[in-house]
Amino acid sequence: MYIKVLGAGAGGGLPQWNCGCRNCNDARAGHLPAMTQSSLAVSANGQDWAVLNASPDIRQQFADTPQLAPTGLRVSPLRSVVLTNGDIDHVAGLLTLREKTPFTVFATAQTLEILETNAVFGVLDPALVSRSPIALEAAFTPLTGMEITAFAVPGKVALYLEQGDDVDTNAMGEQTIGLRLSASGRTVFYIPGCAAVTDALLAQVADADLLLFDGTVWQNDEMPTMGAGAKTGARMGHVAMDGPDGSIARLAGLTCRKVFVHINNTNPALQPDGPERATLSAAGWDIAADGMEITV
Repeated sequence: MYIKVLGAGAGGGLPQWNCGCRNCNDARAGHLPAMTQSSLAVSANGQDWAVLNASPDIRQQFADTPQLAPTGLRVSPLRSVVLTNGDIDHVAGLLTLREKTPFTVFATAQTLEILETNAVFGVLDPALVSRSPIALEAAFTPLTGMEITAFAVPGKVALYLEQGDDVDTNAMGEQTIGLRLSASGRTVFYIPGCAAVTDALLAQVADADLLLFDGTVWQNDEMPTMGAGAKTGARMGHVAMDGPDGSIARLAGLTCRKVFVHINNTNPALQPDGPERATLSAAGWDIAADGMEITV
């Protein structure tokens, strides 16, 4: 199985356009690598590809990825797009993929409803771009040689769908899903958004050969503490890396390769010489970067 990280960043990427935090300034100065917004490309044979989440930066991501270059006039190796939720940083890139090339969009019925009720997504020609609903815990085939099974993880609805302040950030259902990828006897889990590492989730990922997991914030109160925003990681629907209930501690029993994706611009673990990076490295974790390639 071939994995290519198209975008390692959370919403806004790195540097974020309106942020002057240390990480963003270091990225502008070239001291940290820039990150585009969250997206992954996967393939079972190295020729046919599925994109997991369509980032707003997808045009640049395709341009930077030789594996996704056209193989002929209006002929693309893209076969499908699989969505894990309706977040802006996961669906907005669909608007760029409107240029009369066939592929299939796979998503839960709840996420497909977002596309169907917003007329702007009608630019995707339905004669070429089909929409295929996926059911939780039921395998589907987005590519020849690869099966994917979606499963619920704790999370919330997309920000623009929130109604009032009373939001269930640990809801279980179709609004936030993880993906189990299976090909050639290998198993990869892709979970770019997750509000809590529950016992059920630990059981779900127990047989992973590779885990790509939500790395949005280092500490739950990271953004309020530094003055970058009022919301905690939990309020945004993302579990922190650090702490007794954080992902590093809760997933310590996994012996597979573990990689953080969907990393917020404020996360101090982006600093390669910082104590946070040393802590996660010592715990057996890697930090994703745009262009990272992994073969499983």
